[in-house]
Amino acid sequence: VQLQASGGGLVQAGGSLRLSCKASGRTLRSYGLGWFRQAPGKEREFVAGMTWSGSTAYQNSVKGRLIISRDNAKNTVYLQMNSLEPEDTAVYYCAAKAGIIYSSLGAASAYDYWGQGTLVTVSS
Repeated sequence: VQLQASGGGLVQAGGSLRLSCKASGRTLRSYGLGWFRQAPGKEREFVAGMTWSGSTAYQNSVKGRLIISRDNAKNTVYLQMNSLEPEDTAVYYCAAKAGIIYSSLGAASAYDYWGQGTLVTVSS
């Protein structure tokens, strides 16, 4: 599975962006999907995840602002980002794992496939 992330950019605080992650090589229908981010000087952290059946999980700091969704027909996972804050500035990575269980969505080590990352910069 190859993952290609896109949609990052520069946005003012309070603004919105939608990240996309398109998969090729295999259908994502049976895959769990996740979004992680890494800010300068910090470790990579979990942002949002979704099991193959549609159950979702979010980091507490993004609940109500960021929304993960998927379109199996387009083999794409999205991250809708609203009410962005400067603290959301980071490189965002998508990840995939066949059959991942809900309790493992937040663990980067659980994922087999990663996209290349897309930079989101939120100005104050």
